[in-house]
Amino acid sequence: MKTRKLYNRVKNLRVEKGISRKQLAEQIGVNPQTVGYLERQDYNPSLDLAFRISEFFGFSIEFIFSTAKIRPMSEELNSNTGS
Repeated sequence: MKTRKLYNRVKNLRVEKGISRKQLAEQIGVNPQTVGYLERQDYNPSLDLAFRISEFFGFSIEFIFSTAKIRPMSEELNSNTGS
């Protein structure tokens, strides 16, 4: 079975929080290179890692990761407020 590509908001959330890849890596228990792979969407996280990322940022896994291309957060927020 072929692995599906996962899209994510990891880089956007990290930048918004004002932390480096190294700082995020330390918080979620991975190598900074792994964070880079995630941000470039070259690597699908394990379920455990997806939960650690979700818990760190305080958003649901479904908000951070998707099998469909993710719209920019500004579009997502505007569509949820009826604007």
